[in-house]
Amino acid sequence: MAMQAAIHFRLFCFNSDSHIRVGGWKNTKLTNNGRICLPGNNVPLKQTRAYVIPNANDGQAVLSISEDDNKEEVSHSRDEDQLEILSKWSPPKYLWRGLSAFVLAGQVIVRILKGKIHVKNTLQQLERVAPKSVGVCLLTSAFVGMAFTIQFVREFTRLRLTRSVGGVLALAFSRELSPVITSIVVAGRIGSAFAAELGTMQVSEQTDSLLVLGSNPVDYLVTPRVIATCISLPILTLLCFAMGLASSGLLADGVYGVSVNIILDSARRALRPWDVISAMIKSQVFGAIISIVSCSWGLTTMGGAKGVGESTTSAVVISLVGIFIADFALSCCFFQGAGDALKSCV
Repeated sequence: MAMQAAIHFRLFCFNSDSHIRVGGWKNTKLTNNGRICLPGNNVPLKQTRAYVIPNANDGQAVLSISEDDNKEEVSHSRDEDQLEILSKWSPPKYLWRGLSAFVLAGQVIVRILKGKIHVKNTLQQLERVAPKSVGVCLLTSAFVGMAFTIQFVREFTRLRLTRSVGGVLALAFSRELSPVITSIVVAGRIGSAFAAELGTMQVSEQTDSLLVLGSNPVDYLVTPRVIATCISLPILTLLCFAMGLASSGLLADGVYGVSVNIILDSARRALRPWDVISAMIKSQVFGAIISIVSCSWGLTTMGGAKGVGESTTSAVVISLVGIFIADFALSCCFFQGAGDALKSCV
């Protein structure tokens, strides 16, 4: 006849972290989920389950302890935590704005190749970029040319190389100064205006109204501005080059006694057609950078009036950084190796 053993267990529930004493270990911590953590080690022990099996032969109960393998539960909880973290993560503003600029550039290229150009808006933007920026660009170029003339004429006069002054100034203006200075002025005047206008339209939901009316904002707003800037900047660069060289010649003749004819003749002998062509290519690339960055920053504006101001400032800064980086890259491509442009005017 088998003996029946009645075994009673007393359950303990812990609502908060408690410290207990187990097997002589002090400060052993019992967590909310019933796991035991040893002092100095935050790795929880495995959960154990104890149960009693009555023995029918000798009437004694046998205590058995089994360990639960919680690897699947732990991995499942980790996956849930990772998904929760990823759902709350958002990319930084500069990252998705930079990606939006590349996407917008691709859309503009596709629209131009397909011939989807708003002619009226393009002409309006051409009038706005080119004629209204001529005065500022010419004034800046004139003073930059005179400042460079002071430095070059003083040094070249001491070396008795006054016949080379015009060639050096012409090469400096055609290759670097005229495209970069013109682009900086246009970025400060036109790029900021583009970013502010499109940012205000985005905040006030005017771009959404264009979509409702069936017009594509890229065709109506972005493409005309890009085309106008890329066409206007080469023209402004040529005008700035002529103004810079003219102001240099007048200052050299009036202050340092170097004739204007010497300056112009030296510049004619030093210049090559590729110098002017490279300046035009640089200008178009700089114009594309200014217009794309300004329009992209304007169309991604958020946060009301404060966001418009931040987008305008950031657009100008990023445009200037992009101009300098592109200038370095294009100069490395166009003018590698030793040059001999000044040999004919020494």
